[in-house]
Amino acid sequence: MIQSYQTADCPGVRLLEQNDVEKSQIEETESVTSSSMESSSLSISSESDEHWKALSWAQEWESIWRFIASEPICVLLFLIPFGIWCGVAKWNDTVTFTINFLIMIPLAKLLSESTEVIACHTGDVCGGLVNATFGNAVELVMAMLALRKGEFAVVQSSLIGSVLSNMLFVLGSSFLAGGIRRSETTFSSVVASANLSLLMLANFAMLLSSYVYFYLDFKSEDDKMKTTLTLSRISALVLLFLYMQFLVFQLWTHFQFFRDEQVESVNVRLSLRASGVVLLGLTILVSVFSNFLVSSIDGYTKSMHISKTFVGIVLLPIVGNAVEHLTAIKVAMNGKMELAVGVAIGSATQVALFIVPIVVLVGGILGQPLTLAFPKLETLIYLMAVVIVYMAVADGKSNWLEGAMLLTAYVLIAIALLCVPS
Repeated sequence: MIQSYQTADCPGVRLLEQNDVEKSQIEETESVTSSSMESSSLSISSESDEHWKALSWAQEWESIWRFIASEPICVLLFLIPFGIWCGVAKWNDTVTFTINFLIMIPLAKLLSESTEVIACHTGDVCGGLVNATFGNAVELVMAMLALRKGEFAVVQSSLIGSVLSNMLFVLGSSFLAGGIRRSETTFSSVVASANLSLLMLANFAMLLSSYVYFYLDFKSEDDKMKTTLTLSRISALVLLFLYMQFLVFQLWTHFQFFRDEQVESVNVRLSLRASGVVLLGLTILVSVFSNFLVSSIDGYTKSMHISKTFVGIVLLPIVGNAVEHLTAIKVAMNGKMELAVGVAIGSATQVALFIVPIVVLVGGILGQPLTLAFPKLETLIYLMAVVIVYMAVADGKSNWLEGAMLLTAYVLIAIALLCVPS
């Protein structure tokens, strides 16, 4: 409490002096308190690091087992022996596709979780780069295996399907789930607009390659393919460079727009060493079962009388996006729409600007002529989906009706693809 002192010769002087003294004391106290809190925080972090470093390999394996067993969906991993048997023994393609499809869902879930754990151990910037690299590892692995087998239709449709699934199905489900409890939810329109602008630009690159391939006249098919391949690979390099700029924008220069104050805390259940082992092992397993899955697509589509386009756009994205779907719905129902939008649209941006260009460039290395000239229907669907989503998120607000609209658009796309000849 500030006391008042006055003298006859200098009224008010001692009052000011006393105020100054007590203010300085308060500032010193706050400084000491702040520094003690920081040191306490640092000591907690240091103790946590020491705890993880002190674990033996036996304890590491035990934590890995608990990490896997804690996920209810991992019960599907009991199908692994059957998946291997189907793939090696060349069983019926429909059975092989179904079993390996189910196995891939928990593998994708665990892969995503281990990536998050590594990101937590490595800090904001390095963690962001880890997520940028491994966030859509399942889509990348499946696309690479299909590319190696020359299944260009599966590669292109699965990548487009991943983008559409995130933009329409995951985001629409989030809006619908969030709107059940609240009449309206808000999120950063800056983040949404930045991602959707990048998605539109990626679509523009596809439109250019598609126009050259489908509408320009060339002397021969070889000239047409060479020109389209050259344009596609240059465009892929440009898109990759743009994605790197976006990472700088997201992680350094404008990180305040992307740092969500409502972000869920990640339960760090593994050390950096253990999470690295898990990530490596899961990547190998994903490669094995993706190979069985891709190899059975031909027989599956023939027996089910559906097109590869439907499988690529509608079915395969379920494997990679099941994690994002569940996470986005969960956080949206808790009112964390900022995080839900970031999960859905951010994943779509990563596929369009990172995975697609990488696959096109790797195709050149492997001698596989994969281009950005996607089929006309898929390019049109992608363009309209970006426009619809942009209109839904432009105001930074969402409600259940907008979620229903996005889901309706996705259902219409699925119905249209069922009409595509097999």
